[in-house]
Order: sequence, then C-alpha cells, then structure tokens
Amino acid sequence: MTFPLSFRPGFQIVPVCNLTTPEEASPLGGALLAGGIPVAEVTLRSPDALVGLKRLAGVDGLTVGAGTVRTAVQLRRAVDAGASFVVSPLLTEGLALAARDAGVPFLPGAVTAREIQLAVDAGFTTIKFFPAEPSGGLRVLRALCEVFPEVRFVPTGGISAATVLDYLAHPQVVAVGGSWMLPQGLRAAGDWAGVTAEVAACARLMASSP
Repeated sequence: MTFPLSFRPGFQIVPVCNLTTPEEASPLGGALLAGGIPVAEVTLRSPDALVGLKRLAGVDGLTVGAGTVRTAVQLRRAVDAGASFVVSPLLTEGLALAARDAGVPFLPGAVTAREIQLAVDAGFTTIKFFPAEPSGGLRVLRALCEVFPEVRFVPTGGISAATVLDYLAHPQVVAVGGSWMLPQGLRAAGDWAGVTAEVAACARLMASSP
C-alpha cells in the first residue's frame, strides 16, 4: 500500500490545511485551484475538521485527504467525509488495517530508525518524515536515507519556501507537506486573492524544481 503522489504532473507539494472554521473550506479550495495546486490535506485538529473536510472534498477538481489521523475511528470518519487519502504522524496496526479495509492510500509517519523499520516491516515504502525541521531537518533525513535506501519520504513540519527545494533535491524525497502557502493572517482577513497569490507563488517554485 503506497501513497499516490502524482496528483498533478510537475507538483511535489501537499498543502496542509488546518481549517479554523468549516466556512473557509470552499474559498480555500477555490484559492488552491486558482493558484494551481489541486490538492489539500485537512488536519483533524479541531472539532469541526471533518465538516470542513467534507466541504473541501466537494470542491470540484480538488483532491482532498485527511491529516493528523491517529486512530482507526478517525480514519473511517475521514473517509466517510470524503477523504481520498489519509496521512498520520504515526503508525499502528489498527490504522494500517483500517486503511486497508477502507481501500484508501495511507501515509504513515515516522521520525526514528526504529519507527521507519516498523513501517517497512508492515509493507510501507513511502513514509512521512514528521516533524521534519524540529527533528533535525534535512541533515537527519539524509542520514536515515543512507540506512533505508529503499524508502521514499514525504517530509512535513516546519518546512518553508526557503527550504522546500533543498528537501526535494534529495532523490528519496518524493514530495513535501507544508502550510506556508496558506497564511493564516490572509485567511483570517478573508483575503482570498492574497491566498491565491501565495499558492501561485508556491506552484511556480515547485515548477522550478528539477
């Protein structure tokens, strides 16, 4: 079971969305599409996150997944709400089985050699490296890649426009998750044109990646 990263040829970024209210889901989805990045990961970090996920999943042309999924119950509810992929900061047997039963791509998280090996033993070849920057960033990831040459990574956590291309330059990094292109200040102000411009700038940056 692997994570499908080719949402759109040429793009290697998964915008991570912590929706503050369900009402911002539709305009945020519109900003992502207008800016040229037709994918979003909605984190389950608020009581209304599933409501927002369902609304975002209803935006035509947008591929929407659920993030910060920690339990099998959360996974099933996310899929019921319209998530087409699931991302977790960890891996448990229950999560892996729930993802298999639901038939959705599942990206488990790991940050240590032991956690990565457990994911490999469970059959995963693509793993979320989280939290990337607080855990040592690209320096640590390079060391882990030497130990696990068969694993592909999706670093997430603390990555910015200034560092994303450095991550993507590593041959074992297949994509990066981040939220810098969705500034909370612009969203709170309802400046969706500004958010669209930030997304478009991110899309141009991704297009410049080798």
